[in-house]
Amino acid sequence: MLVDRSVRDLLSAFSSSEPTPGGGSAAALASSVGASLLLMVARLPKSRTAADADRTALTESAAVLEELRSGLTAAIDADSAAYDQVVAAYKLPKATPEEQDGRKAAVQRAMRAATEVPLGVMQQSVRALEHAGVVAAHGYTSAASDVGVAIALLAAGARGAKLNVDANLGAITDSEYRDRLGADARGLLERAGRLSERAEALLR
Repeated sequence: MLVDRSVRDLLSAFSSSEPTPGGGSAAALASSVGASLLLMVARLPKSRTAADADRTALTESAAVLEELRSGLTAAIDADSAAYDQVVAAYKLPKATPEEQDGRKAAVQRAMRAATEVPLGVMQQSVRALEHAGVVAAHGYTSAASDVGVAIALLAAGARGAKLNVDANLGAITDSEYRDRLGADARGLLERAGRLSERAEALLR
């Protein structure tokens, strides 16, 4: 499991000549670190004004961010596993018409899975960015730089995941599915941009 490795070993894995882990896992990693930073600020004993409203808002966001961090962390390995399935599907035999049909179907199934993992990263990154606004508004002001880094990482994770969605959609033959997920990804990226700007404005 990638997530069980040391940071040094994980970086070595990303820099190796192996195709996985690749950009999709890196995007999930970026967003998982971003969510973790938000979680840290939400859990600090100090808040913006020390009011009960601050603590309530931060506690509620922390519960959601914990779930999102878990999902984004799982996606680091899930993305690599999905790509490995794509590679395995392309290696299936194709000597007979039956084998060719089976291989094509397997490739399409694998490509869908490989598309849905980064789309999930985008969805979770956007949800985390929603809570970035809460943490920015109610969190301890001396931790504003941590929140800013979290926002940047989540935005980068969303953009990186979008690149993987687009790359995988190009190999999917079902035009209705391709158009629907493509529209979903574009909408998520636009929302990520708006949420990032809104949360960053609260830090100023």
